[in-house]
Amino acid sequence: MIDATPSVFDASLSGTGAGIDAFIDRHAPDSMHTYYGSGKVALRDGLAGLVEPGDNVVVPAFLSPAVVEPFHELGLESRYYAIEESLAPDIADLEARIDVDTAAVVSVNYFGFPQPGLERIAALTDEYDCYHVDDNAHAPLSVRDGTLLGTHGDLGITTLRKLLPVPDGAVLYCTDETVTAQFAPSSLAGRSNRIATADCRFVAASIAERVLRTSPSLYRSVEALLADGTADSSSVDPDGRYEAAKVPMSKLSAIVADAVDPDAIRAARRANFRAWRRVVADREDVTPLFDRLPEGISPYEFPVRTPDRASFLAALEERGVVGAHSWPILREAVREDDTYETSIRLADGLVALPVHQGIEPSAIETVGDRLRT
Repeated sequence: MIDATPSVFDASLSGTGAGIDAFIDRHAPDSMHTYYGSGKVALRDGLAGLVEPGDNVVVPAFLSPAVVEPFHELGLESRYYAIEESLAPDIADLEARIDVDTAAVVSVNYFGFPQPGLERIAALTDEYDCYHVDDNAHAPLSVRDGTLLGTHGDLGITTLRKLLPVPDGAVLYCTDETVTAQFAPSSLAGRSNRIATADCRFVAASIAERVLRTSPSLYRSVEALLADGTADSSSVDPDGRYEAAKVPMSKLSAIVADAVDPDAIRAARRANFRAWRRVVADREDVTPLFDRLPEGISPYEFPVRTPDRASFLAALEERGVVGAHSWPILREAVREDDTYETSIRLADGLVALPVHQGIEPSAIETVGDRLRT
């Protein structure tokens, strides 16, 4: 069976790694970085000294709903730009949404890969004298051409809980002198200095989940009971999720981040990405979103497009893949606007397959054999 989430017992937590801090220092030595519990809170703090209420921030339409909540807290308007099939910005649409009140434009490195068109976004932000935010929530360990993703903009974020078996954790990068000078961390910045009840609950839940996953039918029953309809975009509460994330980085997350081996994690994820690519290579009903895996990229998941998402997800579940999922749940304002037809079509046909470091490539190959029968 293949689980979609890493475990606190993964081999990558052997304590022999250099840790996340050393990895950042090695690949982004010229940026200032600060830890947070949540990437959204990190983004709020990073922008707080740079913007004024009434300004706007332009973000891609192909994005989860809660991402814009920190902008709204700062009194900013969120505007959405259309994307192309390649996930690159529709440059004409993006430029049309920038005006004198635009404080920042956000790029997103989807699934651990740099968003196509990063250089064009940077050129636009230079031209219109606004900030470039490099949203790298998916890819803490991805490096492109020697530059750590998340540090291609004037400021950026990355999210550790998407990489590691931790309850929270994020990093804010400040790469521009003005951004660094204006940055004033809130009380939510930094790491907690003690083990909290939430840390203990997370470990207990991880153990319980690990036991539940030995019985897929039982796990599905519990998951359905707890979900209570949250997969429906109409039931998503972006503001509630954002408010719940307002905590410093937990002590447990800090311990794990200091113990891991980033290079080993990236190598394992790349091997699993390649294994999925072999599995779907001869399927006419599945198309990988990315046709190659460039050097230095640490994939978050293996995303594919399929015309019958429900059937493909059911086939995966029947063959032991727990937690393959659709992404993203689009904001209603995006779904109701035909301008974002490409984002809607991509979201409706996308399935993300797990590549985390707790999986062996042989397990993915076994799933592939079962899918062929």
